[in-house]
Amino acid sequence: MPELQALLILFFAGVAAGIMNVMAGGGSTITLPVLVLLGLDAGVANGTNRVAILVQNISATLTFSSEKKTRIRKSISYGLWTIPGAISGAFMATRIEDALFEKILAGLLIVVVLTMLLPRGSGTSNRIARESVWTGPVLLLIGFYGGFIQLGIGFLFMAVFFHLLHLDLLATTVHKVTVVLLYTIPTLIVFAALGKVDWGFGLTLAAGNATGAFIAAKVAIRRGEKVIRGVMVIAVLIMALRILGLV
Repeated sequence: MPELQALLILFFAGVAAGIMNVMAGGGSTITLPVLVLLGLDAGVANGTNRVAILVQNISATLTFSSEKKTRIRKSISYGLWTIPGAISGAFMATRIEDALFEKILAGLLIVVVLTMLLPRGSGTSNRIARESVWTGPVLLLIGFYGGFIQLGIGFLFMAVFFHLLHLDLLATTVHKVTVVLLYTIPTLIVFAALGKVDWGFGLTLAAGNATGAFIAAKVAIRRGEKVIRGVMVIAVLIMALRILGLV
């Protein structure tokens, strides 16, 4: 495939993924297969995807901040719980053979989709979390998962902030992008140090993800929960169809 064509595919895949990741999750179900299709092995694709995830969440966090929607101190307090787990998960991901990694990836896709099909209660209209003793340990485990694969991590954070802390979907989205930004920094350092990042592909994908994240953050602020719910439904359906091999 000509290099320009490959870069264009990556950019537009990144735009779609950035929108999905900010509004709901599952954007890596687009970008990881595209990176593998373009010739990267699964381990390098996993690391390269982190470049885009980092830039995407910088874009989204800055956009939410410009609209005064962030609660940075609270987001950082959640993010700090995820970092030890994320670093551990990243190291484990770099030490697994590609064939085994792909089987784990397929299994996790199924689990994530089934989790998102569970009934959801109605969120509160408040942006103040009702803290739970389980919040920290759960975030630590999700951090490990995020460091390991990242795939569908947005859905997991949405579930924690929405169900466990009883935040509304906009506040959930705002916290999620900042937390993912925080733990992606050390995670990317691990993958890069171990030679698991293709920077050319990663930066191209990042440009697309950042564009999609900016669009999604603006739409989320203007349209609120209704549009976030709609994108979540679409994202879950895409993940399910990919598992079934229909797309």
